[in-house]
Amino acid sequence: MQRLMIRVVTVALVIFGGASAMADTQCPEALNFVKRNLIGDKEVNLCKEYQGKVVLIVNTASKCGFTPQYEGLEALYRKYKDHGLVVLGFPSNDFGSQEPGSAQEIQAFCKNTYGVEFPMFEKTTVTARNAEPIYQTLGRLSGEFPQWNFHKYLLGRDGKLVASYPSKVDPQSASVTQQIEKLL
Repeated sequence: MQRLMIRVVTVALVIFGGASAMADTQCPEALNFVKRNLIGDKEVNLCKEYQGKVVLIVNTASKCGFTPQYEGLEALYRKYKDHGLVVLGFPSNDFGSQEPGSAQEIQAFCKNTYGVEFPMFEKTTVTARNAEPIYQTLGRLSGEFPQWNFHKYLLGRDGKLVASYPSKVDPQSASVTQQIEKLL
C-alpha cells in the first residue's frame, strides 16, 4: 500500500508540475523561463538548455537602424559558441513597429540577409510597461529596460546578469567582446 501511495504522489507531481517546480528552484531567475522557438511549436526551457553558458539576450527587429547588428551578433555567436557563448534573439515590434512580420518572414529575413543561426524565439514584448516575464526580470535585475531594438543583456555561466548594453553599443565593440572573453 505504501509503494502505491508513493507512486501516486510521484505521478501527481509529474502531472501537475510539482517535480519541475522543484527543479526550477535550482535555476537562476534570468533563465527560469520556457519560450517557444520562432518557428514551430517547440518550447525551450532556457534553464535546461543554456545554464552553464555565457548568454547574450537581445531584442531584435528587422526594419531598424540597428538591424545590421545581426551581422555582429552572428559573428560573436560563431566565434565563441564552441567556447560556451550563446546569443538568444527575441524579435519585438515594440519600437516604431519595426518588426511587423510573421515568424516565417522574420526567420527568412534573418537567415537570408544575415545568415543568422543563433536561436531565435517568438515575438516578445520588452517595454517596461508591458514586458513579458523574461524582460520584466532582466529589466528589474539590470535597472533598465530596452529603450529601443537591439538592447543586450549579458549573463555569466552562473546565469546571473553581468552587463546591460543599450542599442547603440555594437555587439562587436571592445566593451562587449572583452566582457564575453572574461566570462568564457
